[in-house]
Amino acid sequence: MAEEKEKAAFICVKDTIDGAYPSLVLGINAARQGMESKVFYSFMGLNLVLEGGAERAKFFPPGVMGAIPGMSTIATGMMKRKIEKANIPSLADLQEVAQIEGVELIACKMTVDMMEIEEEKLIEGVIVWTAEEFLKFAKDCEICLFT
Repeated sequence: MAEEKEKAAFICVKDTIDGAYPSLVLGINAARQGMESKVFYSFMGLNLVLEGGAERAKFFPPGVMGAIPGMSTIATGMMKRKIEKANIPSLADLQEVAQIEGVELIACKMTVDMMEIEEEKLIEGVIVWTAEEFLKFAKDCEICLFT
């Protein structure tokens, strides 16, 4: 009988650049360490797994700077240039890498229903789970983090 893999789950509830990268990077690295790895997208994080959602992610500077009109557009452009200069894949590319490496991307059923999202609008390969289904997986995880 084969030994069961260790499990890791990451919960993403923000659709910002700084909210999106950690769950994917950690999910990919967990998979590379041989773990069964899943990223659960809920509330605003669900926008990231809608067609084109990863491309629309923005960066909002913290504090007073983030409240200045237009500052998020400037900050998003700066952050995307820093990401590109560091040879870090875009969010859309990282989602694809995650799926290729076996990370399962999961949309929260309650959020899908609440936001009246048609499941066909989700990127290819994303599955929909209820909170109960996610908890059944998460209770056996060695790692379970909000990112």
